[in-house]
Amino acid sequence: FALQDMMQEALECGLFQEDKCTRRDVFAPGLYARELTIPAGTMIVGKIHKHAHVNNISKGRIVVFTEFGSETLVAPCQFVSLPGTKRAVYAETETIWTTYHPTEETDLEKIESDVIAKNYTDLETLSYIDIKGAIQ
Repeated sequence: FALQDMMQEALECGLFQEDKCTRRDVFAPGLYARELTIPAGTMIVGKIHKHAHVNNISKGRIVVFTEFGSETLVAPCQFVSLPGTKRAVYAETETIWTTYHPTEETDLEKIESDVIAKNYTDLETLSYIDIKGAIQ
């Protein structure tokens, strides 16, 4: 949890900023896609996701920091995030990062409530099925 505390402190100090990013929300039957265009030189902190979801980096080069270290991802790149994942990222070049979430919901506040954990304690409410489905 030390990484989360460090990220929160940096966010409160204004080091990480998402306000420079452009977000586009796309809905299809049973699916919500959230696309962020992250300008070069921008550092942001992601949120803690409750469920596994697909990520797609369709443009750019971005350094990803987690409690396990750092990794540079270069488009095109797709991967699955597991529940409980939290990242800080630094865009070396303009980057387009899209996350995909299965839902019939179209209300963004409701989607965020369903998908995002406020903190790691919220993850304790996940069922075994949520975790098992994420690792299959």
